[in-house]
Amino acid sequence: GFKTGVLTNNWVDDSAGRLFTATLMNLLHRHFDLVIESCRLGAQKPDPKIYTYALDALQMKPQEV
Repeated sequence: GFKTGVLTNNWVDDSAGRLFTATLMNLLHRHFDLVIESCRLGAQKPDPKIYTYALDALQMKPQEV
């Protein structure tokens, strides 16, 4: 089958609503092979580093995705 992933441009949520964000991210991790959060990686779209990281994590080549 196919591998699926999510690349997010997000930030560390320290607001009163952070439980919602944490719950949402937890749900995403359950449904996708890979979830990359820009705030954890230190790179965000459209920086090529986030895409390179995703390819490496999935062990894929650009032409395969």
